[in-house]
This record gives sequence, C-alpha cells and structure tokens, in this order.
Amino acid sequence: MNRNEILVGLDIGTTKIAVIVGQFNDFGKLHVLGYSKVESPGVKRGVIHNIDKTIEAIQEAIQQAEKLSNTEIKVVNVGIAGQHIRSLHQLQSVIRSNPDEEITQKEIDELIKKMYKLSLNPGEEIIHIIPEEYIINGEPGIKEPVGMAGASMHVKFHIVTGSIGAIKNIQKVVEKAGLTINDLILEPLASSYVCLSDEEKEAGVALVDIGGGTTDLAIFVDGILVHSSVIPFGGDVITEDIKTGLAILKNYAELLKIKYGNALPDQIKDDIYITIPGLKGRAPKEISMKNLALIIHARVTEIFEFIFSEIKNSGFANKLIAGIVLTGGGAQLANIAQLCQYVTGMETRIGYPNEHLSNTVDKELHQPMYATSIGLILHEKFMQKEYPVSKNTPNQGSKETKGFFKRIFQKTSKFFDEGIE
Repeated sequence: MNRNEILVGLDIGTTKIAVIVGQFNDFGKLHVLGYSKVESPGVKRGVIHNIDKTIEAIQEAIQQAEKLSNTEIKVVNVGIAGQHIRSLHQLQSVIRSNPDEEITQKEIDELIKKMYKLSLNPGEEIIHIIPEEYIINGEPGIKEPVGMAGASMHVKFHIVTGSIGAIKNIQKVVEKAGLTINDLILEPLASSYVCLSDEEKEAGVALVDIGGGTTDLAIFVDGILVHSSVIPFGGDVITEDIKTGLAILKNYAELLKIKYGNALPDQIKDDIYITIPGLKGRAPKEISMKNLALIIHARVTEIFEFIFSEIKNSGFANKLIAGIVLTGGGAQLANIAQLCQYVTGMETRIGYPNEHLSNTVDKELHQPMYATSIGLILHEKFMQKEYPVSKNTPNQGSKETKGFFKRIFQKTSKFFDEGIE
C-alpha cells in the first residue's frame, strides 16, 4: 500500500453519514486530512429506504470533507450492515491426486472459487469468504497449508452474505453521488481493525457495535472472524423510548440521551431534574434524570440480552477469554460497559479508535462513533497484514467489477483482483 495514497472511508449509517479522508504517516499512523458528519434521513436500521435523500446526504458529507481536506474525493471504501446480513459456515473438501506434492496457493484459490457457487437463499449475495481452519490428512487447526503435503484437504469457511437489493442500493447511491466504490466491507469487521488488539482476537472476543439502527456482533477466535450477526435494535429505539416515556419531542430525547444518558439508574439521585423548553406557548418541562436512566436501562438491558443469546447460540461463548468490547455511538452512554458486564457476566470494555491515529488527529475522532469510518480506511492495511496477497501480477477485471467485488478475505492475489462474474 502506497504510504502517500489518500484513502476515504464512507459510513452510511442510520443516524449519520460520516466521511473520513486520511493517509498514513512515516510511523504507520493514520493522519486525518478532513472529516465530516451529516444526518442520514434516508436510512433505517442500516438499510437505505430513500435513495434521493441518501444521495443528497452523501454529497453534502463529501463536499464538507473535500473542503476541509483540500482533496477531490472520487473513490471510497463503504461499510455495509443491516438486518439482512447473515453468517454461515461451510466445509469444502478436496482429494489430492498426488499426496506427495506440496499444497499450492492455486489449490486454495480453486477452493475459494467453488465457494462462490454455493447455493444461497433467494436474493442473497456473498460479501466475505473467510477461511477459519484447514484440515490436512485429518489433522485440524492448520492456519498455513501452503507448502504442506497431504492426500486430503478440508477447509472450514465462514461466509458472510447480504441482500442483493441492499447491496445494489448502496452501489446506486454512491455512484449517483459521483463516487466509485473501491471495497464494500462488513461494518463490524471494519470497526474491529481499530477497536480490537491482536491478543484479544487470538484469545477470543466479541465486538458489539451499537449503531443508530442496529447492533452488530462480530466474534473472533484464534485471530479469525468466526461469527457475525445483527440485532435489529440500536440507539434510535432508545431515543424513541425516551420520547414516548417522557412525552417530549424526538430532538430533545436525543439530546437528553447524549448529554445526560446513563445505563445505571442506581447511579442517579432521585432529586435531580433537567428543564427543557415547552412547546409553543407552553411552560418549560422538568425531566427527572432518574426516570431518564430507568428508560435507558430497560432498553439497553434488552439489547444486551439479545446479544448474549446470540453469543451463546453461536457456540463460541466459552471461548471468549477477552470478553466483550463495545463500540459505536451507543457505547458512549455512561456506565454502559458495567451494565453489559452485569447482564452477560463477561468482562467488558469500551473500544476507542485511538491506537492507529496520529497524535495530530482531532480529539472528536477518538470517540467510538467513528470506529467504523476509521476502520474502513484501514481495511487494505489489515488485509495485507492478516491475509497477505501473493506477488503474482493480478488481472484487472472489468470496469464494473474491479474494486466493488473485491471481497475475498483470503491469502490470494489473482482471484482477489479478478472480480466475480
């Protein structure tokens, strides 16, 4: 990866559209040239519901980022999330004609290609294919099969799929905004680049990204993404609960959540009140901070119960030595890590996107809400680090497929850049 190359991450979320423009400095840290954040009126629960409003919001965010960075933005890495995301596991096997010959990268590539012929549910498309484990001659737990000999090879794959309609809508709004998609990346995977350490991924950890419309779960064991899923609740439902429970306008509910929200009611005294303006011609209204915390506590507890159930159903609950890492805008609630630890019984911390940022970066970008946007920029760096490509000269692929379909999470170059027909 060219150190001087300018990279752009575009996070099309439910509550915000964020753009970050950056490049890596001499120390391998990300120097942010410019960033922007605008409201996202056309997206619900991670899925685009209004094409025109989303295009307008993307254009506004891009223009702001261009002005601050003094850079013309044409190519972006884009995140994808939403209820349509599905995770499945598949075993692919091959009996080798000559067991004495070394396993080559070409054989691995062929197995990957076969996975793209997998029968999926109608309307689904593969986003990522991630090898979890190689089994050579019945010996499990092999991570690097190239160069080994054996009569048989089995590969356990983790496959992430998404709705074809949702994927094409992302492609449509980005292209109509005058941009080209370089890579489409699962959002919790992008967040993991900046929020998780290599030690945590190796030990076993669950990343929980609490966004506006959904809460995304990504489980890593032995350094590999082994499970991903989406919970259809996020920060927006908390805001709606506050709006309904306190009988106030939504914008006041959002402000109260951000500024005074607390996941543990026991931490709030009964006699603390906040006064907010009344509707036109009406007196100001006093809001009990205790009641606010009780409403938040109920909904966040429900979210963590769903997350814990998903972790147990994944089959990896007893392998998560590093526990849970919370990130995303919802992770900024006071005492939310303590509540998560109480509900799940698992050690919990907040994931901040600090480690890979240069010391000149605006402190606002150190918040968990920017984890996905920053991770999108780091995608190629982590691909080369964790899944290094070979030195073969890649085929360029067609104009339409180059970049947009570069989704193979595997140590290969030729197939990675060919695109998918």
